[in-house]
Amino acid sequence: MNAGVVLYCRTKRFLAAPTYCDIQRLRMLDPHCDVASVTEHLTLFSGIARGEQAFGPIAQLPIADRFHWLVAPRSTIIATSAVHCGVCHDPVETLQALMHKLVY
Repeated sequence: MNAGVVLYCRTKRFLAAPTYCDIQRLRMLDPHCDVASVTEHLTLFSGIARGEQAFGPIAQLPIADRFHWLVAPRSTIIATSAVHCGVCHDPVETLQALMHKLVY
């Protein structure tokens, strides 16, 4: 289930990872899922992408390192898909389009 998008644009020094958890859909997929834990981890992803100090030492890393940490393969509650490269002129607009296409 897609719950967010990580978008990194090196040339514009842009990194964002907005998330959205469709709780009803999540419960249909797994009625016993710990929804609070899932939403907590999604919030962590977004905070690390923004570089907010409250999200710990990983959030304090340089932007490229935070991106690589976010997209690193893992087998935990939140796992990212393969990285897809592309070009965009407006990362905010591109991010909104990707969220609507892949998440909502």
